[in-house]
Amino acid sequence: MAKHNYFLLSILLPLTVCAQHKASFSISGTIKDKRSGETLSGASIGFLDHPGMGVLTNAYGFYSITMPEGHYSVVISFSGYATDTVQVNLNENLSLNRNLSAGVAMQEAVVTGKKASNMLKTPPGVQRLAISDIKDIPVLLGEKDVLKTIQLLPGVKSAGDGKSGFFVRGGGVDQNLILLDEATVYNPSHLLGFFSVFNSDALKDINLYKGGMPASYGGRLASVEDIKMKDGNDQKFSGSGGIGLIASRLNLEGPIVKDKGSFIVSGRRSYIDLFTPLASDTNVKHSRLYFYDVNLKANYTFDQKNRVFLSGYFGKDVLSMRYKNGVDWGNQTATLRWNHIFNAKLFSNTSLIYSNYSYNTQFYSLGSNVYVTSGITDYHFKEDLNYYLSPRSKLDFGLDITYHITQPGQAVSSNTSKFNNITLEKKYAMENAVYASHEWSPARDLKFTYGVRLTELAVLGPGNAYTYDKNGNILTQTSYSSGKAIVTYWNPEPRVAATYQLDDVSSVKVAYDRNVQNIHLLNNATTASPTNVYLPTSNIVKPEISDQVSAGYYSYFRHRMYEFSTEIYYKAMQNQVDYKNGVNLVGNNNVEASLLFGKGRGYGWENYLRKTSGRLTGWISYTLSKTERQITGINNSSWYPASQDQTHSLSVVGVYKYNRKWTFSADFVYSTGSPTTWPSGKYPVDGAPVYYYGARNLYRLPAYQRLDLGATLQLKKTAKFESDLNFSIYNVYGYRNPYTIDFQRNPNNPLLTRVQQTTLFTFVPSITYNFKF
Repeated sequence: MAKHNYFLLSILLPLTVCAQHKASFSISGTIKDKRSGETLSGASIGFLDHPGMGVLTNAYGFYSITMPEGHYSVVISFSGYATDTVQVNLNENLSLNRNLSAGVAMQEAVVTGKKASNMLKTPPGVQRLAISDIKDIPVLLGEKDVLKTIQLLPGVKSAGDGKSGFFVRGGGVDQNLILLDEATVYNPSHLLGFFSVFNSDALKDINLYKGGMPASYGGRLASVEDIKMKDGNDQKFSGSGGIGLIASRLNLEGPIVKDKGSFIVSGRRSYIDLFTPLASDTNVKHSRLYFYDVNLKANYTFDQKNRVFLSGYFGKDVLSMRYKNGVDWGNQTATLRWNHIFNAKLFSNTSLIYSNYSYNTQFYSLGSNVYVTSGITDYHFKEDLNYYLSPRSKLDFGLDITYHITQPGQAVSSNTSKFNNITLEKKYAMENAVYASHEWSPARDLKFTYGVRLTELAVLGPGNAYTYDKNGNILTQTSYSSGKAIVTYWNPEPRVAATYQLDDVSSVKVAYDRNVQNIHLLNNATTASPTNVYLPTSNIVKPEISDQVSAGYYSYFRHRMYEFSTEIYYKAMQNQVDYKNGVNLVGNNNVEASLLFGKGRGYGWENYLRKTSGRLTGWISYTLSKTERQITGINNSSWYPASQDQTHSLSVVGVYKYNRKWTFSADFVYSTGSPTTWPSGKYPVDGAPVYYYGARNLYRLPAYQRLDLGATLQLKKTAKFESDLNFSIYNVYGYRNPYTIDFQRNPNNPLLTRVQQTTLFTFVPSITYNFKF
């Protein structure tokens, strides 16, 4: 820890000395929604007579800005809210907490405040989604889905029809860090990926980082999805919910003490299993198929300097046939946070975080039940500090400590079983990081963000470390006692970004960031599955490393009715993991012997055009990209397309407010088919065909395309209650996108082969009743 302290001090001291100002004072406070008491992240605080001098609120609605002594017109603005202008006489440090009113037409001052905040926001590759952005978009079976909406953005590609898994700028599904109130969600999928675990009624906002990653984030190569839950309404009791074809949801929130504390409880459950007992088929009648999730959160403000939050998520999926063969899995997270304001310039957030993902498989064989369990658990401490040096200088620094426990697998059979119980070795690792990042604007039109994150990964005992020969046979085995370091890795992760504002409506941005990943998902499929194996870095598996450079141009036009961005990126990746042919990942105590390693690269061009106001809103995104791997032992160690490589990706989203009653929406998606490995030939062995496989990912699936339509009818809207009906059609023209393509023996002629395509969804209508009170 001493090394960490010296590291931080070497950065902090010069910046602090250089940032001293004479005869200056600070204005600080928290910005909230007037109606609900929710804090507003990203609200703009500036000065009417000093354009370019302003700050944005942090993730908890806090801001601080230091100015010379004098009289000022403070302008506070946030998109979709009325501007708040306050006259202040700054002759001492001033606390200024303000509540903004939503739904009021924005004045010109709002545009002025928004102008600087959006143009100077760094780095490139950052996109923010409000819950209102996903409200009207048609989705599968009417379930509004954050992750499905993210897949419609540039640089983000779906892992397949109906799946929540996604790829970002050439990364795999496991290279996305998905956070819910700072807790890691390892498997964000319900029903094998058809729905995500995120109930939109419980969420406040979503930030997607594709590049120029802030130094406060770490642990994944491709992206960060930082999802924040609502704090709860501290003004009055309210609720919302919906009744759909396969699931219903209910959200309740209200004050614990008005203006000081609030709570929110949000639950969702599917009910397909309620109808299976009515089926005539025995297998269906005695099957179970359902999921549920619950979001809980409470917060309390003790005084102007101290506020605590406690939040949690609990979800589970159950799939079984005749109560014998099946699988269940689920996520549990808990976050305890303490916000503390040391003084007008220094804000602290301290977090204790728990995250668990577990899955269980049950199968019946030879008169015995066999249970297989696996999972991963994290215990996490995080300290983040924001130091507002001046209106043009802010320092973020902190530390991050995570203890990982992974259970690759345990098989337990009933007493009458002929199978032996198996317990694979648990894996233990301690992942520590310290970081510091400085935002600096030397001029009104120029802004830099630079910093570094230093990561340490220690693989710990108890456990064994192995070495293998090229055939996967064990050469050596070394045992380590509890807490003993088996191997330790240190990795610096530098980050730097710059933004130059060309004029009032356009800017250019560039960024470089290095990211390190120490938790690896061993997965032969294209989406998170309950049978995946999580493996920490070890003496065999090295930390994955990526270096990405990106640059972009960003602009508003037509009186800010439209926004446009175009970005290019190049990403080089080290220590990428793949598998030998025919690998069995489940129940393999020496799975590391079956892994292959190499490097990867991804590069692309992303374009985004969005209409933000008027009766018709929406966006068009297009991505041209290439993703490749070079793995020793695969395709003669030459470059080959990665499984997530999709050359072209196009999304078109439109929402049209026809009148006060009706809102219509549509989205169209097209993408190049993903690479796949199919047999290149076959030969007979004892009269049966044996398939011959050539190069890895030599072929491609057919291109993917889909058109969805939606309509929302406002039924009732008063001050106390509102309701609507949402109609949607998924895959309107019934295009048969492949879910799987298999090669099977022709039953009429064993010497011939037939191709069998499985399509899950062709034409899926749905209706959902939504209400709010």
